[in-house]
Amino acid sequence: MLRQFIFLEWRAFFRSASFASKLAFKIIAVLGFLYFAFIFSAAGIGLFYGLKKSGNEPLLMVNTFLFYYWAADLVFRFLLQNMPVTNIRPLLYLPMKKAQVVHFSLGKTAVSFFNLIHAFFFIPFSVVLWYNGYDFIGILQWHLGILMLIFASNFINLLANSKLWLTILLGASTLGLGALHYYQIFDVTQYTKIYFENLFHGVYAFPLTALLLVLAYAAAYTFFRKNMYLDAGLSVKHQEADGREYTFLNRFGTLGTFLKNDLRLILRNKRSKTTIMVSVMFLFYGLLFFTNSIEAYENPMWKIFAGMFVSGGFLFTFGQFVPSWDSAYYPLMMSQNIKYREYLTSKWWLVVIATIFSTVLATFYLYFGWEAYLAVLTGAVYNIGVNAHLVLWGGAYIKQPIDLASGKQAFGNKQAFNSKTMLLSIPKLILPLVIFAAGYYTISPMAGYLFVILFGISGLAFRDKVFAIIEKVYKTEKYKTLAAYKEKG
Repeated sequence: MLRQFIFLEWRAFFRSASFASKLAFKIIAVLGFLYFAFIFSAAGIGLFYGLKKSGNEPLLMVNTFLFYYWAADLVFRFLLQNMPVTNIRPLLYLPMKKAQVVHFSLGKTAVSFFNLIHAFFFIPFSVVLWYNGYDFIGILQWHLGILMLIFASNFINLLANSKLWLTILLGASTLGLGALHYYQIFDVTQYTKIYFENLFHGVYAFPLTALLLVLAYAAAYTFFRKNMYLDAGLSVKHQEADGREYTFLNRFGTLGTFLKNDLRLILRNKRSKTTIMVSVMFLFYGLLFFTNSIEAYENPMWKIFAGMFVSGGFLFTFGQFVPSWDSAYYPLMMSQNIKYREYLTSKWWLVVIATIFSTVLATFYLYFGWEAYLAVLTGAVYNIGVNAHLVLWGGAYIKQPIDLASGKQAFGNKQAFNSKTMLLSIPKLILPLVIFAAGYYTISPMAGYLFVILFGISGLAFRDKVFAIIEKVYKTEKYKTLAAYKEKG
């Protein structure tokens, strides 16, 4: 049966209408995996000798901070991990046990970047421990215990991927404990390290970890096995509609109608609400750069990079997936007398208003100095004048439909990769850094900010011409997009 499932997955991949983009994505993903595997392996080897050279006991120090490592991994899984997809609906009609389908689908989630990448850190670190005289049985027990925790996180993530509040609570709790630790108020690692130390020196932590993995898998299996019915997990849920009319937008005519539809889409659906929460989190991204807490980010160019993400969280998370947000009814829209220019203009105004709102909320960066907030303002002008156009342009090449009813699909939700979208990311992220550096290092720091601002204003000045190009691209890609949205699985 396992061979049959693998055969079906293989056929689905090569017969897909978006096979070329999926293949390109796989190649880039493999190269990215190899890069991170090298980084993690180097860290696994170098960390031991670095800690030993600084006078610390390597294993004890790693065990001390493993709690933060595990908690951060769990949070990042929810925000970033794309689960492998199993198209369950066709399988329900075939003479096979539902248990087999669920076990295979859960097994696919185990073979994930977020699981495998940890091995490239812990295996070299464990080998170095053994090479330096640590007990082999203790190393093996500790290593297997850590791997079981990582796989338990995978299955916990499956259960929590529709519960955004749980991830926010975990992330906020981890940050709070980290802050209490930093200011020497309460050190949670004094308690958690006992558990990780026992994985190496003791006997009770290992069976408890194995039990946690079994319970996490059993809970995930039970949940998905229970919901594998057309009248339960796969049926369309009917909810009472939100009656707000947003009449204040009526004065804007057709543009107002599109904006009202977008507001309803954002406020009524689980997936778009998740995007809003991620956008809010981007407001605090600048703390890594403006607090001077990380030496590698002290270069002035990084401040412009941070400014773009602080002000453009919604632009990057929502804007780049236009028109995928409308994939459920996109064919209907295209059958109506709708002008692409009006549709794209409404999306542009939506991301611009969100960028302005984020910039206002980011005024707390004035606490770190006027230059920190100037970087945010500069990034906002560039986002409005240039990136707001580029995300709409790139969206024409992203043809992966979005399930609005799910914060993240239970068995996966991957976004189609396209080389054109990657090329468009260069002016979005790299070009403003180059422009800033040109002014900063040749004239003065203020010239760097001024150059980026002027470039953003220039983008606004040529808005009509840029929109004409984007509109033409959308018309060219129209039928490919419609075909992709109809594809299932």
